[in-house]
Amino acid sequence: MKIGIVCYPTYGGSGVVATELGKSLAMRGHDVHFISYKQPARLDFFTGNIFFHEVYVSHYPLFDFPPYETALTSRLVDVVKFEKLDLLHVHYAIPHASAAVLAKEILASEGIHIPIITTLHGTDITLVGKDPSFEPVVSYSLNMSDGITAVSESLKQDTFSHFHTNKDIRVIPNFIDFERFSKKAKDHFRKAIAPNGEHLVVHTSNFRKVKRVEDVVKIFAKIREKIPAKLLLVGDGPERQNIEMLCRDLCLVNSVSFLGKQDPVEEILSVSDLFLMPSETESFGLAALEAMACEVPVVSSNAGGIPELNIEGETGFLCNVGDIDAMAEKSIYILNDLDRLKKFKKNAKHRAMEFHIDKIVPQYEQFYEEVKKNSVGAK
Repeated sequence: MKIGIVCYPTYGGSGVVATELGKSLAMRGHDVHFISYKQPARLDFFTGNIFFHEVYVSHYPLFDFPPYETALTSRLVDVVKFEKLDLLHVHYAIPHASAAVLAKEILASEGIHIPIITTLHGTDITLVGKDPSFEPVVSYSLNMSDGITAVSESLKQDTFSHFHTNKDIRVIPNFIDFERFSKKAKDHFRKAIAPNGEHLVVHTSNFRKVKRVEDVVKIFAKIREKIPAKLLLVGDGPERQNIEMLCRDLCLVNSVSFLGKQDPVEEILSVSDLFLMPSETESFGLAALEAMACEVPVVSSNAGGIPELNIEGETGFLCNVGDIDAMAEKSIYILNDLDRLKKFKKNAKHRAMEFHIDKIVPQYEQFYEEVKKNSVGAK
């Protein structure tokens, strides 16, 4: 099958999932065409049936904001026609779904039918999408899609709550590539960061307010009162400066390492003992899944789709959003007994195996076939 994948090229969850999905599909024999304004961060070309089509946006003085959606629509029309694609799979509703719907209508006027699948990832529904200025377009785009998937049951229900659609939504969870996220002990790296055998606590995110990175630091401060530990902060974003100032105020500068954006994040996770995810909302919790695949238990909020991944008392613990004391208490409980920590680590990896890429990607392939067969205009 010739599949077009539209995604954001950044390190964010939707871009990572879309890229890893496309790479896996290519390994399974499909021709995969990525369409975006920049090459996705995790995209490589080690297989001959992966292609990248850049979206070029013209900059005219007339426009205060470059018309990306229009440029994307035109590029989709061009790629579908020239490459004879069988299906478009767009990740993140805004603006990819609406651009794909318009491209579909243009192509239909020329007698070309292209089915569209829209995958919802989270903030495109729970934050940005429900903005009144976007809601009508998002609702229309969902209703005009030939198939819709969501990465969790929680996100599926949020979509029905926020948007006017009676379309069926297939839940296909995020996945993990165990060839990459397997335990990779880097003893020299751990010794360099924790020379005195301290426990390593880790957090990865884009440092937005919704991730509550400030809570991570406050939780860590309470952990450090009881247990020797170091904190690794992976990522970057608008809250970083505030977090750096908080570390100074709490006298944690020598115990916190800001590692910035890291592509080989598995090398950091593999030496860590505990992952903190106190997010205000998460549609799924891909960062937590990556940690669990590296045998790292998770202490998280109980928001959104996280409870569908993190199992209370087995792979970690779930606490109310903002309950720093409870998260610190559960973290200390896991870390202060090595046998208990070992058990949580084993459970975390076992749970992550349920989201193995080889179990999830076939669900997308099956859905592709269903949508192709049932979409209007199918031959």
